[in-house]
Amino acid sequence: MNPALRKDFDNLRSLNRETSYKSYLRLMKATDRPVDWAYAVWDDLVEGLTDKDNHVRAIAAQLLANLPRSDPKGRILKDFPVLLSVTRDERFVTARHSLQAIWKVGLAGEKQQKLVMDGLARRFKECASEKNCTLIRYDMIEFRYI
Repeated sequence: MNPALRKDFDNLRSLNRETSYKSYLRLMKATDRPVDWAYAVWDDLVEGLTDKDNHVRAIAAQLLANLPRSDPKGRILKDFPVLLSVTRDERFVTARHSLQAIWKVGLAGEKQQKLVMDGLARRFKECASEKNCTLIRYDMIEFRYI
């Protein structure tokens, strides 16, 4: 990982939201295509999915959802349940950002597509009793247009 990207990754946990956000944008752009440094940050991102800070959870979920195209070992197959759990986050904005990014996991291949479809099908059924059920389901339905 080049030093500039490493600094951006470190900045994600900055208390300065502007610094964190700028780094987030650069990393999201970098991960729009396969990268050779995915495993250098993978474990930190998985750990970030359960961080006490909802911003860290949302950023970790969105970046991890971008990385499966850079995952020849198929680690997302094991880590997907933790990623999917962020779509149930106590902070709805965090849950929604995670949900809106999770479809990208399916870009990595057939196994990943099945994982996403099965996970979202369960999530679709389970959200029936949640406060924002209609919006959650709307976001899932919108995936077909992306």
